[in-house]
Formats: sequence, structure tokens, C-alpha cells
Amino acid sequence: MIIKASQRGGASALAAHLMNGHDNEHVEVHRIDGFMGESIHEAFEEIDALSKGTRCQQYLFSVSLSPPPEKRATTALFERTAKRIAEQNGLENQPYVMVFHEKQGRRHAHCVWSRIDVDNMRAINLPYFKNKLMEIGKSIYLEQGWRLPEGHMDRSNNNPLNFTLAEWQQAKRQKRDPKQIKQEIKELWLTNRSKKAFESAMNNRGYYLACGNPRRSFVFVDWTGQVRSLSRHTGAKTKELSQRLGDAEKLQSVEETKKHIDSKLAKNIQSNSDQLYKNHQQNIAPLLQQKKAIANAHQKEREALKIKQEKALIAQRKAQQKSLARGIKGLWQRITGERLRITRKNELEALRLHQRSQQTMDDLIFKQLEERQELQQLFDVYKLRYETALKIINFKSLSHMKLEKKQATKKLDTIFEYNFQ
Repeated sequence: MIIKASQRGGASALAAHLMNGHDNEHVEVHRIDGFMGESIHEAFEEIDALSKGTRCQQYLFSVSLSPPPEKRATTALFERTAKRIAEQNGLENQPYVMVFHEKQGRRHAHCVWSRIDVDNMRAINLPYFKNKLMEIGKSIYLEQGWRLPEGHMDRSNNNPLNFTLAEWQQAKRQKRDPKQIKQEIKELWLTNRSKKAFESAMNNRGYYLACGNPRRSFVFVDWTGQVRSLSRHTGAKTKELSQRLGDAEKLQSVEETKKHIDSKLAKNIQSNSDQLYKNHQQNIAPLLQQKKAIANAHQKEREALKIKQEKALIAQRKAQQKSLARGIKGLWQRITGERLRITRKNELEALRLHQRSQQTMDDLIFKQLEERQELQQLFDVYKLRYETALKIINFKSLSHMKLEKKQATKKLDTIFEYNFQ
């Protein structure tokens, strides 16, 4: 299981993210433990208020739990994982929440603990929590018999697609997937061993090498004018870049490179891109309607099952209550120890009913995820077709007449504003 975590503040923003029903098809508040409030927002307001009595700015410990997309991770597995995380980081008795998100046929969980130790009015220290979470995640892969990702097999092979907040925001402004951008540059660097081949491959993808300022570092500029660090995207050190590419100062400056790119932008990119985007929207319109219908149907199925399970729980409680006699007979049950035996039996039956109910709900969710994944495959096909066609337009446009940068950027915002489902 991939486990990512951070210490943070911003309780209201995090609560809004956890309850975001716009980007997620299903949002389930699974647990709110240790709080007076009954909602996520109320719970986080409590933590925020308590933190005022300390100097702690990052009073929340936010963790995401993501199993492999093709594997079935039960609710019980998520709960056990959360318990292990709390135990290994000294958060066993701390208030926490667990929320499940579902989108694109995948299910993951968010757990958030309060770091504020109320008894001592201080923040609980979390030393080496990333290493601890890495080990927990690795052990889950092994216990479940799942194939280990490369990052778990060898720490030197960690996923190179890790982003700083600045990189992520930069890619978001361009409305492109930052993983795709970084993977492209990494692949080009590894497969083109000479400066000429690498620069040519970069240009074919719409990227141009430049000299950064004021550090005289290696950067590259894409065809929309975004500037990025070449070292950060290739994973190569400055010395290695210099050995292959020469002196950075001999490259064009960023401004000169931008002017060079502007001169190559195609005159017809606007009409071609608009038409492509319009066609793509028309193609996926039926899928969007189908996605909405599936989400509504799945939600109704879950609500119906939940009502049925609640009725079974009420019926069980009533039957158990009748088994406990009152008056003289009840007194006799206490004296003989019969009441204690009945109570323990009732507790065991209640636990079994809870486990059966949770398993039934998990089975329903797994079935629904499979249905949603079938539809997601169609989304992915249309997305690939759209992105491929868009790249062709982009590459061809680089050999045509100059288009004013302001116009190009405005049009690109329109092209990329579509949020792939």
C-alpha cells in the first residue's frame, strides 16, 4: 500500500478537501473518533482551537492510503493500517478521522490525526515518520502477496516523479499532468546520449534548452513559455549536464528562447485546437452522463444496504434486550451468573453481525468499482486519442508563423481547461 503523509495546518482547507464531492464520485466518512463534534469540519475546528494553546503551526498529521488499483483492499485492512501508523508514531490515543474517496474506479483512504497532546498541551513529535510509513507500506505488500513497486524494492530506485509544491502548481497552471511532463524529460535524457540528439528530441516535444538567470543554470522552456529546471526533471547533477551539453552560458537566455518559440507558433493552432477540443467534448458527453448515472445508482445501492443493515442491528438489539429478564427473574439471573453469560453471548453476536455487515458492504463496493473501471477504460481511450491529436497539432505548429504569446496562452488555457474524468 502506498502511504504518503505530511504534518500540516489549514484545518478548514483540509476538511473541505476531504469532503470534496465534486472531484470524487463517492465520499464516505468512516470514522470520527475522539471528538465532540460529529462532522469533519467540527472535528478539525476543535483541533485548530486546541492548537492555539501551543506554538504548533502544523497540528495535523494527514496520511493517505492507496492500494494498487487492481487489488481489493478491505475496509478492515485500511483500519489495521491506520492502527499500525498510530502505534508506531505515538498517536494511539489521539483523536482521528478516516474518510474514503472513490474516483475513476479506485478507492483510497485519508486518515488525519491531531498532534496536540491535550494533557500536556504540546505537539507530539513525529521523528522519521516517512521511514516508518515506508516500512508499514512495504510490509502490507508482502502480507497481501502484492507485487512490490520499484521504490520499495530498492530505495535507490524510488519513483523519480516526485514533485515539489511549486512544480505541481506550475504544471496545474498549464493544465497538464506533471507526471507526464517529468517522465517525458527523464526518458529523453536517458535515451539520447549526445547534446545534438537530446536537444533535437526536446525540440520535437516542444521543449527548448536555455540558460537560467541569475545562476547560469540549465533550464528548458516549453512552447507555452513555462520555464523548468532541467536538473530537477532529468535527475542529473549540474556537472553531468555540463559534460553532455557544454557550458550553460553558451545557450540562449530564457527571454531569447521564448522569442524563438514565439516565432515558431502556428497561425492555425487556434482553430485546429478549438475543433479538436469540441470534438473531444462531444465524444465523452455520453460517457459523462453514464458516469453520473452509475454514481447515483451505486449510491442508492449503498444506502439501501445500509438501511437494511441498520434494521438488522435494531432487530438484534431488541431480541437481546428481551433475553435479559427484569424483576425477580432478572435478579436470579444476576445471582446465578446467567446474566453475565447472556451479556457476553450478546456482545459476541453483535460483533459477528458488525463483521458480516462490513464484509457485505465491502463486497458491494468491490463489485461497483469493477463496473466503474469498465467505464474508465473508455474515458482513457478518448483521453489518449485527444492528447495524441493535440500533440500532433502542437508539434506541427512549431514550424509555422508567429502567433502573439498572449493569444497563444489564452487559447491554451481554453484547450487544457478540461479536467479529464
